[in-house]
Amino acid sequence: MRTASLNRKTRETDIAAALDLDGRGQAEIETSLGFFQHMLETFARHGAFDLRMKIDGDLRVDAHHTVEDTGIVLGLAFKEALGEKTGIARAGWASVPMDETLASAAVDLSGRPFLRWEPRLKGRRLGDLDSGLFEDFFAAFSANLGAAFHLRAEYGRSDHHKIEALFKAFARALRQACAEDGRTAGIPSSVKEPS
Repeated sequence: MRTASLNRKTRETDIAAALDLDGRGQAEIETSLGFFQHMLETFARHGAFDLRMKIDGDLRVDAHHTVEDTGIVLGLAFKEALGEKTGIARAGWASVPMDETLASAAVDLSGRPFLRWEPRLKGRRLGDLDSGLFEDFFAAFSANLGAAFHLRAEYGRSDHHKIEALFKAFARALRQACAEDGRTAGIPSSVKEPS
């Protein structure tokens, strides 16, 4: 079973997550941040990941700790669920249109964190969030999973569509990277494994 369940509690946040990599895209997300909840549900649906999360944070301060710590928890959950990463595709990529917007994502589950973030947003707010928090979310996800994420909105008019298309493309790229590949023995890498 490629699953994970964890709870991370700090002075600022209390986040519980349960993840099944081989799910059907069912999401049960509890958070007070409406737009963020919508993005996490979209991520689960397009990645075909079953994801349950209860997210509490110090929103009286702002949403920064809540959004960033959710990225940390998701990175740790995916890392746990993937285990040794034996037999996975390792890399994935997707382009997703949403009306006037086109977004692309490429993912490498290399063990080395890196984020290239090019959303080309026009405004500073999306729903109830500062739009800059999405970069913090993906940076924390990348660092705690140990993966390279390249995320770009190629073009578009609506910031809402750009972020939503990015979440969809990211989910599909990550789904492809996590997929088990019956032709792959061990971990797909050109580095010789120790004998």
